Amino acid sequence: MNIAVRDTVLAKAVRYQAGDRDTRPWGTWEVLATGPDYALKRITVLPGQRLSLQYHHHRAEHWTVVSGQADVEIDGAVMPCRGGEHVYIPLRTAHRIRNTGAEPLVFIEVQVGQHLDELDIVRIEDDYGRAPEQLAGAA
Repeated sequence: MNIAVRDTVLAKAVRYQAGDRDTRPWGTWEVLATGPDYALKRITVLPGQRLSLQYHHHRAEHWTVVSGQADVEIDGAVMPCRGGEHVYIPLRTAHRIRNTGAEPLVFIEVQVGQHLDELDIVRIEDDYGRAPEQLAGAA
């Protein structure tokens, strides 16, 4: 999909609303709050699972681990994260998180940007067979 078409699709996308939730192969997410340029989500990752390696054209993210243990990959560098620790993911930066513990991993994601929806996901690698660079998918 070329950039002009993608931007048209994003402009028509439904923005997150508080209470939105979904179940994914790796766990769940729920939108806790939204504003004009931010969305706040609670994400739960099942033991041994990880999100796709992805980046976003229109948003940066800040993750704070609430409970559990994780390996966070940002631009190829992997760092461990536990409850109370946080990471910043700049715009257009490849990233993913993996639950390395035996209990569910819970983290809070703050998204900041102009297009905040599930269409702004460019998938690079995915453990669940979802298409790379899919714009209409989820983490």
